[in-house]
Amino acid sequence: MTEHSPTNPDVVSTVELGDGLSVSRMGLGAMAFSHVYGRSDPAEALQTINHAIDIGISFIDTADVYGEPRPGAEGPAGTNEELIAEVLRHRRDEVRLATKFGITGTVGGSAGGNSIRGDRDYVKSACEASLRRLGTDVIDLYYMHRRELDRPIEETVGAMAELVRDGKIRHIGLSEVTGDELRAAAAVHPVAAVQSEWSVWSRDVERHVVPAAIEVGAGFVPYSPLGRGFLTGTLTRESVANSMRAGQPRFDQNFEANQAVVTIVRSIADEIDATPAQTALAWLYSRGTRMGIPVVPIPGTRRATRIDENAASLSISLSDEQLTRLAGAADMAAGGRNLTFNGPQWISAGRE
Repeated sequence: MTEHSPTNPDVVSTVELGDGLSVSRMGLGAMAFSHVYGRSDPAEALQTINHAIDIGISFIDTADVYGEPRPGAEGPAGTNEELIAEVLRHRRDEVRLATKFGITGTVGGSAGGNSIRGDRDYVKSACEASLRRLGTDVIDLYYMHRRELDRPIEETVGAMAELVRDGKIRHIGLSEVTGDELRAAAAVHPVAAVQSEWSVWSRDVERHVVPAAIEVGAGFVPYSPLGRGFLTGTLTRESVANSMRAGQPRFDQNFEANQAVVTIVRSIADEIDATPAQTALAWLYSRGTRMGIPVVPIPGTRRATRIDENAASLSISLSDEQLTRLAGAADMAAGGRNLTFNGPQWISAGRE
């Protein structure tokens, strides 16, 4: 099989999400460089990030809660932002930087991971902390990572709007909001992007969230577009057990059953001389086009070769028949997309 591979270092073009925010058509999810998927090598991480920027993937997505907490530290770890700062020190002008606030504990199901704050004082202090760690004076896209459910979303977005006014951030983003929450937020300030899980096997956002994003003029940034690695067909039970996927029904108890989804993706990949990852990403781009919304997925990887592989999906076209077969994959998936150490309200589907 001959895999699609970019030959032009400037292969990745740009697209406008919403509110005038222009970013590369593919982003890089930085959480992959953190401990939730096992230990990573900081030197290799920096090499991978720099390579992504070299080929035009300039949209880097992190969060204050990503990274391995230092011993005795409380609150968001911040260590992933500090890693990104190493790149920004030399290449800030080349990067569209996105980070997030709101989760006050640690990622991966440890104590406090579900604690969320969206009050004005916290929004302001979280932003200042991220700016310090990132070594920059402005954040291009600042997301509310999760919503504090007993606080009106208008209050949180109002505080974010003050950050725009003060020049601390350029654009507002929201993660895992419902359609109604998005509309309420957009009435306070324009929303540039919505970030939620969206992929071949996770399509619940198409019911309400994507239509609302189109309505308010926001673009969509799908996280886990490769199903936390499952859709690539490369996961093993061992790799699942050594990551945050351990014990999760979709990856653990239903590991064998969900190979049926991978089989569909792989069969189409073979037909078009692509990899399963490229095929899954190409489906997502096609789906965004058909629904009428700019889509900028942020697959995470630790290797530069995977950056090239993922970027090549931008040149892949799928036939109507292939898209129809892929559309049936979501119905075959066993186990929900929410991680069980989070409550059902953690994702937008649990509040619709």
